[in-house]
Amino acid sequence: IPEGVKSIGDSAFYYCSSLTSIEIPGSVTSIGEYAFSSCSSLTSIEIQEGVKSIGDHAFEYCSGLTSIEIQEGVKSIGNYAFYCCSSLTSIEIPGSVTSIGKYAFYSCGSLTSIEIPVSVTSIGESAFSGLFGLTSITIPYGVTSIGDSAFAYCSGLTTIEIPESVKSIGDDAFYYCSSLESITIPASVTSIGKYAFSGCSNLTTVNYAGTQEEWESIEGYGSWALPSGATINYKYTD
Repeated sequence: IPEGVKSIGDSAFYYCSSLTSIEIPGSVTSIGEYAFSSCSSLTSIEIQEGVKSIGDHAFEYCSGLTSIEIQEGVKSIGNYAFYCCSSLTSIEIPGSVTSIGKYAFYSCGSLTSIEIPVSVTSIGESAFSGLFGLTSITIPYGVTSIGDSAFAYCSGLTTIEIPESVKSIGDDAFYYCSSLESITIPASVTSIGKYAFSGCSNLTTVNYAGTQEEWESIEGYGSWALPSGATINYKYTD
């Protein structure tokens, strides 16, 4: 794509199944919806500095995509942006990103780790659901809400620490994270959705920074179906 092009329109390269590589110049500021959706032979892409937004479904079903580098400047990753990019093993999210849309990385099963920058304030519904290979993730201070099913079926996760900025944990947020053994929940949390930790069969320890009285004042605390036998450590500090 030549220098000077300012935007890549909706569905511009939709279903170009033989496309193997593409260079996006720094003049481009936006990548439209479905722009590269179903480009199954695309293996890698570098999004240059200058792009501000990645549209909904922009790279969904790019099943051959193994890596992507997003330069500083991108502010939002759209809904379903990398949906079912099953070969994606690494991605770098820059510190300029403030929101990650729903289903953004859904079923990217080859991702083993991901770092969410401190600039992000919201993680959308099912944003990282179905990342079976994910073993670790850092939720940064600044995130205020974890969407419904945000990390559901991340069966390789063993521990998770939720920062003190988080106020709400959505329904099924960590549903069937079957390797999860311990979690740390801050006293800042005011609501926990239904079945947030249901199916976490190895979860034995819940570290909570507040008192038992504060715990029982959390909206929905009784409906999240902690596995039987899980121990809650109140007033927990590192």
